[in-house]
Amino acid sequence: MLVSNMTRSAGPAKKPRAASKTAGAAALPNKLRVIGGRWRGTRIEFPPVAALRPTPDRVRETLFNWLQPAIAGARCLDLFAGSGVLGIEALSRGASYVELVDSEPSAGRHLQQTLTRLGATQGVVHVTDAMRYLDGAARQFDIVFLDPPYASSLLQKACDKLAAAGWLAPDALVYLECPAQEPLPQLPQGWVVHRAKRAGQVGYHLLRAARA
Repeated sequence: MLVSNMTRSAGPAKKPRAASKTAGAAALPNKLRVIGGRWRGTRIEFPPVAALRPTPDRVRETLFNWLQPAIAGARCLDLFAGSGVLGIEALSRGASYVELVDSEPSAGRHLQQTLTRLGATQGVVHVTDAMRYLDGAARQFDIVFLDPPYASSLLQKACDKLAAAGWLAPDALVYLECPAQEPLPQLPQGWVVHRAKRAGQVGYHLLRAARA
């Protein structure tokens, strides 16, 4: 049975992607496909909310190639989940547990429905503001996905809270997605860029956190 924590809370809306950002995404509106693992080729739906901007296929494929040595058995946090495609892709590829956090209630409902349909009992959905979530009791994760609204300071705040409050397992990996033309936020002490690439207007980066 799916375990979920559906605590409703307001939160910032996500800024729609520029047209070039969506290049390589699924052609069907409000649908994406899982590109690897046990659910490879499965279509997942997300609500018709303009603010949701899923990570396109080509970026996800590169990201999960980077994560291949670490994903099996990993505990993952998809902090600004939106469509949930990063967390679901992680489960498909062998992650042992994923928490998906988003402040949009309709996104939370779709995420729960999708996990139930897939029989993904290792997935937990939290409908709450990401910063409020990080103010709660910390649990250690091996991989964290951060793709917050572009026009916000949430990326910096999320990194600082993750580093300071004990959310990261030793040598955890943190994925950041942000506009390619903007520099990375100031990284917490000990964090280093492991991989980085650009796709159109999107910059995506895989960081390694220092051993605790």
